[in-house]
Amino acid sequence: MIGLMLTLLMAALDQTIVAAALPRIASDIQGFEWLAWVVSGYLVAAAVATPIFGKLGDLYGRRLMLLWATWIFLIATVGCALADSMPLLVAARVLQGIGGGGIFSMTQAAVADVVTPRERGRYQGYFSITYATASVAGPVLGGLLTKHLGWPWIFWINLPLGLAALVIARNSLRRLPVPHIKSQVDYLGAVLLCTGLGAGMTAVTRVGQGAAWLSPTNLWLFGACFLVLGLFVLQQIRSAQPIFPLSLFRIPLIALCLTILFFSFSQLITVAILVPLRAQMVAGLGVDAAALQLVPLTLGSPFGAFLGGWLIGRTGKYKPAMVIGACLLPLALTGVALIDPANVVLTCMALMLTGFSIGIQLPTSLVAIQHAAPRAHIGIATASTTFARQLGASVFVAVVTAVLMGAMGDSAIGTSLAGSGAELMKELVGHDIAKMPPAERAELAAVASGAFRHALLLCACLPLISLALVWKLPNHILHDKS
Repeated sequence: MIGLMLTLLMAALDQTIVAAALPRIASDIQGFEWLAWVVSGYLVAAAVATPIFGKLGDLYGRRLMLLWATWIFLIATVGCALADSMPLLVAARVLQGIGGGGIFSMTQAAVADVVTPRERGRYQGYFSITYATASVAGPVLGGLLTKHLGWPWIFWINLPLGLAALVIARNSLRRLPVPHIKSQVDYLGAVLLCTGLGAGMTAVTRVGQGAAWLSPTNLWLFGACFLVLGLFVLQQIRSAQPIFPLSLFRIPLIALCLTILFFSFSQLITVAILVPLRAQMVAGLGVDAAALQLVPLTLGSPFGAFLGGWLIGRTGKYKPAMVIGACLLPLALTGVALIDPANVVLTCMALMLTGFSIGIQLPTSLVAIQHAAPRAHIGIATASTTFARQLGASVFVAVVTAVLMGAMGDSAIGTSLAGSGAELMKELVGHDIAKMPPAERAELAAVASGAFRHALLLCACLPLISLALVWKLPNHILHDKS
């Protein structure tokens, strides 16, 4: 468990640790047009790699694939730390995301190999605590490291974690079962999945950078995405060992839980990125002080994950905890959007409730999916939960960023800051806000405050879809047999 959680901690940290360091990275190595890909490149690559590693784990064993994923991650980490240009940094982040996707799927699938369904809630609660803590603590740690040691240290910190995890996992996971299934891997399906998702996520990320949804380039990318993913579905139907067995998605419980995770978990990553940016642009805080605003979110998420796992262990049911989380999340996000950031106490309470309501849904959804999945497909079923979370985070980070820039551009009309949202964000990221003249800073704060409110209210509306779906879940009782 220690080896698995160390590995997961390392991969989950890198989803958000760069958020607070983005202004410094843009200043040091230039290339603002590549900036969104420092975050999105990792998320997109992890989303694509997760199901492929999940399937390979079902075929060749979790231990082997986890070690491969960890080595890929560590090699890419060195590339990130040594990058001296934005294209090199983005390329290394994409490779890092491939390793991270393998780590996400392998660590949590390994639990299903050795733990009974009823006890999985408790153990997956530990993993959810690790995952949620790393996701929201990333910007805090990134801000502190960037200010005191420099932004390359947000990557160097992975090396001791990764090497320790490699040593522990390599020895302690020898007893994990190895299927020894002699079957041809669906390489064509893997290529089609990577190509289709890559095209679609590139288009969505371009929207997050300020491009129009229906720009000619985006139309080509979206068209390629739908065409290639259609070919991927046909390939899965005819393949003997498909990457994504379509029969899994015909199980109503799995389909519902994946959709719930897609909409709810994406808010955790989105809020973890928006809150520090709002603190810097609206309140004029430094990078480290802004990152510290995420501490309540950091505390709430693991508490919710622990309580969700505990409730499953006590009652044998997963639905009650999911209902609690789905009901609280829209209310909490509405509070984050409407409360003045200067009101520290109420803002902290809203962020803590946000973290709690997302955290309580993580282990419960995963245990429900593992309970419903056939034994031979445990790995890919587990990977599909991470895939849904990563895909949701990738999509909504881009969509909410696009909404934020559009709202900033609209709010700036008639002021001295007039310009497109993308231009305004570029100017804000590239300059020290604290050194602006007081009048210009006050005008900027007013414009940014309204834009962030719109973006966060959008975040509050999306979990209503999860709330509608969670009532349809069956109220199964988990057994305590292997």
